[in-house]
Amino acid sequence: MSDEIIIGKNPVMEALSSGRSVNKVFVAEQLNPNTVKKLKQLAKEAGTIVQHVPKAKLDHLSNGNHQGIVAYVASYAYGNLEELFERAEQRGEDPFFIILDELEDPHNLGSILRTADATGVHGVIIPKRRSVGLTATVAKTAAGAIEHVPVVRVTNIADTIDELKERQVWVVGTEGEATEDYRRLDGTIPIAVVIGNEGKGISRLVRKKCDWTVSIPMYGEVSSLNASVACSLLLYEVYRKRNPLGES
Repeated sequence: MSDEIIIGKNPVMEALSSGRSVNKVFVAEQLNPNTVKKLKQLAKEAGTIVQHVPKAKLDHLSNGNHQGIVAYVASYAYGNLEELFERAEQRGEDPFFIILDELEDPHNLGSILRTADATGVHGVIIPKRRSVGLTATVAKTAAGAIEHVPVVRVTNIADTIDELKERQVWVVGTEGEATEDYRRLDGTIPIAVVIGNEGKGISRLVRKKCDWTVSIPMYGEVSSLNASVACSLLLYEVYRKRNPLGES
């Protein structure tokens, strides 16, 4: 696989800790000694070298905002649908997936991965075309969560929804016109939450494939929420239903 870079303290440390194939870590010459010590320990355990370089080199590699740390890693590997079901089974939980219908902003995907990790999502499903993939920007925004939440790329989202439904997973879309409030969502069932494109929302065909849709009440004048914010609300609603107060 070709090399990619990841930037920032948390993404690099998570990559080293998770067993990801990290080829080399560059650190700024003036980086905090305690951070360098921890990095070198993780790198030693991972069989990776750490090299001190001028800050200007890191700026050139990452266009800035690197926190003094850049790593070369093998390209991100995508999972498959079966792995997501196995992950749920291993945890003794009903499947809990996210389907992203042509999401384009890498910052949104990174944020969604971070919230997915926090709420116990078993995996994220994205289309191969017209969608952001696993990039360095996604990894930076996810702050390490990209190492812990499997992402599956599929050829056709609508066909994948059919397969999920055949395997007794309920598919719930999100749209402003839906009459059911998202707070009434039964998060205890096997469920896949669909989040649409930042501008267009869920496509017509994917909407037809959903078992039902829910909306998020809006009090103010703005007509919709950012995709990652809307997704976070739904994920935490499922988490809340699966982990009632006093049991989590």
